[in-house]
Amino acid sequence: MASDSREAFLVELGRSCYQRGWALGTSGNFSAVITRTPLVLTITASGLHKGALSAKQFVRVDANGKVLEGHGRPSAETALHLTVARVRQAGAVLHTHSVWSTLVSGFYAESGGVSIAGYEMLKGLDGVTSHTHREWLPIIDNDQNMTRLAAVIERTLADCPAAHGFLLRGHGLYTWGRVEEEAKRHLEILEFLLEVVGRCRLATTSSAS
Repeated sequence: MASDSREAFLVELGRSCYQRGWALGTSGNFSAVITRTPLVLTITASGLHKGALSAKQFVRVDANGKVLEGHGRPSAETALHLTVARVRQAGAVLHTHSVWSTLVSGFYAESGGVSIAGYEMLKGLDGVTSHTHREWLPIIDNDQNMTRLAAVIERTLADCPAAHGFLLRGHGLYTWGRVEEEAKRHLEILEFLLEVVGRCRLATTSSAS
């Protein structure tokens, strides 16, 4: 499989996410759209250390997740990436397993999501022009049945058309962008905000006790 600039971009992103503690071990997965019609997605192969990726460790799949090029198995969560790419018309989809996204997904799971407002960093999200913006990140229960989980995600994205990402409970963050750079920016912004929310929640809990 000939390497692509999008795969090279995701290789560097994987290293950055590993160094930041957002994708340790073999956790996380990253994808980018190669062609829209027909839909062809390049995605990290399963079981790879994201701090040591190479452009050859990506698999290209069609809209049904069938491997078209590359070696290895596509990520188990390929169906989720395909759903986001299709529903949000995303050019790249990024999934991380940071400590803070995992904690926050548990803290606010009973509310169905977490609301974030009042932070200047929100202006890094596409279409947001003020710190007064209120970002709603839905929290979805994790499921090992990817077909069923993809259907839940599709319904959630339809119900929350303004969301820039979502959390899988006890699992981590999904975000996306029209192009790779926008997806990367959204990832950095949301990971920052989730750490702020998580630290504030812990501080409030500690002072109350």
